[in-house]
Amino acid sequence: MGHSLLEALNVRVVGSGERILVLAHGFGTDQSAWQRILPFFDRDHRVVLYDLVCAGSVNPDYFDFRRYTSLDAYVDDLLHILDALRIERCTYVGHSFSATIGILASIRRPELFTKLILIGASPRILNDKNYHGGFERDEVEKVFSAMEANYEAWVNGFAPLAVGADVPDAVREFSRTLFNMRPDITLFVSRTVFNSDLRGVLGLVRVPCSIIQTARDVSVPASVAEYLKNHLGGRSTVHMLDIEGHLPHLSAPNLLARELRRALPR
Repeated sequence: MGHSLLEALNVRVVGSGERILVLAHGFGTDQSAWQRILPFFDRDHRVVLYDLVCAGSVNPDYFDFRRYTSLDAYVDDLLHILDALRIERCTYVGHSFSATIGILASIRRPELFTKLILIGASPRILNDKNYHGGFERDEVEKVFSAMEANYEAWVNGFAPLAVGADVPDAVREFSRTLFNMRPDITLFVSRTVFNSDLRGVLGLVRVPCSIIQTARDVSVPASVAEYLKNHLGGRSTVHMLDIEGHLPHLSAPNLLARELRRALPR
């Protein structure tokens, strides 16, 4: 990008305090997903927020289909932001897709991260021998076909499933940010996410991790949280939320904020 990456990805730093907290949103949302979480932390943290390049809040002209073919380019963006802001240490909260970005970033630059807090994280979404990621290959191909055939219908069906809980405001909010995305970018990024596999590098993570997982999540089975705990190289803990859905920051922000507060490094 010939322009400022910080400007392109709508980077903001809000709040006050010595400690730095990065809130990184997942696929299908943008930084507004954290709006109900932010008030719990901006009084005693400097909070960094940004939009993934695939988010609907970012000019789609900035999405380079040649560059963003793997997760590495997203990791480059995150590390560029932290370096540009001259951040030397931070706690990183990543939801879903951004949880995997944080895992890879911590392998590359472990000195930057005091702790990773991973919400709804999955090292691999596809099922494999002796591994239950939640989806078979043919199921995923049907998802891609549905997105291509009628994006609006796919969003209207997927958003309630992903939110899970009966929280209409959360469904509307997730639908809004999905509709803001350009459909061809959504499909392209979905293929990248579904085809990624971090299982082989989890042991390289040395940063302490807190894994936050809802009890019932259509996108990530609860067993994946234990898989992460058993395979991450650093000290890790699992925090199960007895709620439904993949987006607890939208559907149960107060509960998630309390869990995040408990997970923060002391």
